[in-house]
Amino acid sequence: MVLRHSTRTRRGRRITLRETWPYHLLILPGLAIVLIYTIIPFFGNVIAFQDFRPIKGFLRFKWIGLENFQYMLQLRDMSRVFRNSLIIACGKLFFSLIISIFFAIALFEARQPRLKKTVQTLCFLPHFLSWVILANVFRNILGDNGMVNTLLLKLNWIAAPMSFLGSNTLFRPLIILTDVWKEFGYGAVIFIAALAGINPDLYEAAAIDGAGRVRRVLHITLPSITVTIVLVTILSLANILNAGFDQIYNLYSPIVYESGDIIDTYVYRMSFLNAQYSLATAVGLMKSAVSFIMITSSYSLARRFAGYRLF
Repeated sequence: MVLRHSTRTRRGRRITLRETWPYHLLILPGLAIVLIYTIIPFFGNVIAFQDFRPIKGFLRFKWIGLENFQYMLQLRDMSRVFRNSLIIACGKLFFSLIISIFFAIALFEARQPRLKKTVQTLCFLPHFLSWVILANVFRNILGDNGMVNTLLLKLNWIAAPMSFLGSNTLFRPLIILTDVWKEFGYGAVIFIAALAGINPDLYEAAAIDGAGRVRRVLHITLPSITVTIVLVTILSLANILNAGFDQIYNLYSPIVYESGDIIDTYVYRMSFLNAQYSLATAVGLMKSAVSFIMITSSYSLARRFAGYRLF
């Protein structure tokens, strides 16, 4: 549909704006949301090139060019923050992908429909729970007087309660593990859909030839969903720097900044706690630039190796 120029239907009749204005009106709320929450805030990135103070506004401060970016690259915290973001994001991507595939295949091989639906629903529900709720649950479970420490003390495996969320050694694995537990049911949906498209005749022919369940999975199931696995993996690269602000912000503490501080939490502290708005904006803008490159690269790889086209 075009606002000024009319188009022709199959019968040759022209469609005018007078006939289609209700459809254009329907998209106005969505356009307003995008304008207010995405386009207008984008211009706030000018703060990264200023010595910004909130009192005078955006355009009344001296422009300092790339000084904030130069200062950012000199900070020792930046290497730690980017390293933590990459390690946590890659760990979540790898383990979530593996467990989602395994779970989808296990459901596909299940023979009891009721059990299959029940298990899928139970594993799917955690995706809709907020990390504000789950963080309190995990704090109670992993706390000094929590269920895990109580059990370990009764079994005499430890002499004193362990600080799971206060250990730089354990914090990253716990972040990855809890996120995989929350998301693997949701991540398996696309693989379940791909498995549903496999021709059942292939399994019948393999069974006639004497192939067991494991061989059918290895030689029929996995090759049939290889393109889907490659596509999901490549598209996930676009979020390689998004290690999960909600989760880490609700679970971390200053004790584990060394292993758990990521780009988003660092930007939050620099802006809202330390009032270094220009530096925080520069860090966020750098992350956005890297993310844009990763998104562009991932879609190019998806088009090349999986035949995926967005447009």
